[in-house]
Amino acid sequence: MNSASVPSWFLDIGPVYQALLATLFTWFVTALGAGMVFFFKTINKRVLNSMLGFAAGIMIAASFWSLLAPAIEMSEELGNTGWIPAVVGFLLGGAFLWLADQLLPHLHLGLPAEKAEGIKTTWRRSILLVLAITLHNIPEGLAVGVAFGALGAGLPYASLGGAMALALGIGLQNFPEGTAVSVPLRREGLSRLKSFWYGQLSGVVEPIAGVIGAVAVLSMLPLLPYALSFAAGAMIYVVVEEVIPEAQQGDGSDVATIGAMLGFALMMAMDVALS
Repeated sequence: MNSASVPSWFLDIGPVYQALLATLFTWFVTALGAGMVFFFKTINKRVLNSMLGFAAGIMIAASFWSLLAPAIEMSEELGNTGWIPAVVGFLLGGAFLWLADQLLPHLHLGLPAEKAEGIKTTWRRSILLVLAITLHNIPEGLAVGVAFGALGAGLPYASLGGAMALALGIGLQNFPEGTAVSVPLRREGLSRLKSFWYGQLSGVVEPIAGVIGAVAVLSMLPLLPYALSFAAGAMIYVVVEEVIPEAQQGDGSDVATIGAMLGFALMMAMDVALS
């Protein structure tokens, strides 16, 4: 993406504020998806599976094209062995999400309340469902923040287009995630307004994680390849542990697979075209 096509005020505000605005955008798209509850009380399972598959495809593509590949290149640019930070950061990201998965009470879509994971609690089913999607959004916000932090660090392999493509891709996959929270809550008896509120609330962690990611990168430049790989590992953990299994529930596993292919292709095209 040519920086001339980006408003000058956005270029002047600095990487931390850029990360904040980008993740506010991804949160906004989550709210748009949650807003579907005002129009639908239920959603066809095949449609939901295709949407979740699409989200999974975007996250997988973003993990490599926007995070792991730049991490390897940046590590080599800094004079290190390219694959070591990528492998270490990737595994640490997965380990972090595994630990969060064990501790944070949450419930995956389509499962009964007794299947809730994490520390046992008496919280309502609706809260547990929201927390499951909130857990998804932590690595997504972190990934966007790290990408803009890398841009602010001035490294040659970091580009404004790549960071904005990542934010756009995360935003696109947040739409079905917002819908996947709010519509089931409405079906379980919550009002449209409460269902929407909980659905959009699942995305509130993204601006927080985005700012933390950008600040951390700017403060500790040598850790940047690890940070990019960490975000990639966390996202892949979410995809394999939660998004794909949810997309494969019931009928429509074929449309989930097609959705994943389309999501991957779109994110790959955006990253390559805009970088």
